[in-house]
Amino acid sequence: MSRISSSFEKLNAEGRKALIPYVTAGDCSPEVTVPLMHALVESGADIIELGVPFSDPMADGPVIQLACERALAHGVRLSDVLDMVKEFRNQDTQTPVVLMGYLNPIEVMGYESFAASASEAGVDGVLTVDLPPEESEEFNQIMKGHGIDTIYLVAPTTEEERVKYICENGSGYLYYVSVKGVTGSAALDVKSVSDKLEIVRKYTDLPVGVGFGIKDADSAAAVAKVADGVIVGSVLVNTIADLVKDKAQIAPKVSAIINNMRTAMDS
Repeated sequence: MSRISSSFEKLNAEGRKALIPYVTAGDCSPEVTVPLMHALVESGADIIELGVPFSDPMADGPVIQLACERALAHGVRLSDVLDMVKEFRNQDTQTPVVLMGYLNPIEVMGYESFAASASEAGVDGVLTVDLPPEESEEFNQIMKGHGIDTIYLVAPTTEEERVKYICENGSGYLYYVSVKGVTGSAALDVKSVSDKLEIVRKYTDLPVGVGFGIKDADSAAAVAKVADGVIVGSVLVNTIADLVKDKAQIAPKVSAIINNMRTAMDS
């Protein structure tokens, strides 16, 4: 059983939901990332989504776009992100790590080379925003061959027939985008999320994590009532951006946000 499946199984047995923070690798400098990952786990994170910096993050709003720019300014590339995961694994062999990003850096490295390197580093899943499941057969087979889950997005506008197709091709968990638009945009409507998840669950037993629009403990707790996982990104990345000149405060401030969400989700 994969670390992702084991994590959700354990949480389900405890009657709890997964808290899945997203941070961009190398933001605001490479040496911040691994200690921050450990701090997230200590604060209550169950799975970490680690963003791979990319020059054209089309699904992301200004907050994460700027995070990518800060990381790229430090020369952080996909190989560096894999090194960060490997370093994280020196102390933490249990917490699942999912790489979230775009296909181009993986294409440059090559599917087989990437999958082998990612597996060796301790990556558990990959979410490539701009790789449609309809075009991912080769990618899926290679990732599966190296024990890496392929995670796909489902949007509010995804038609039911395509939801079924995505459910049949994804593994690990599904990422439901709770709002129309890019990361950090729009307001969260938990009722509409719940309605859509009823459709998704007709076609899969995979856990469903909900992201986009989760900004605080209250919204995290509300989503936890209808989803299997709560994915939070922009509010964390915004906090990092505010502390670029005070890096020592990044881990404590971000940890406080995660701790508050964890407490609210469990209460």
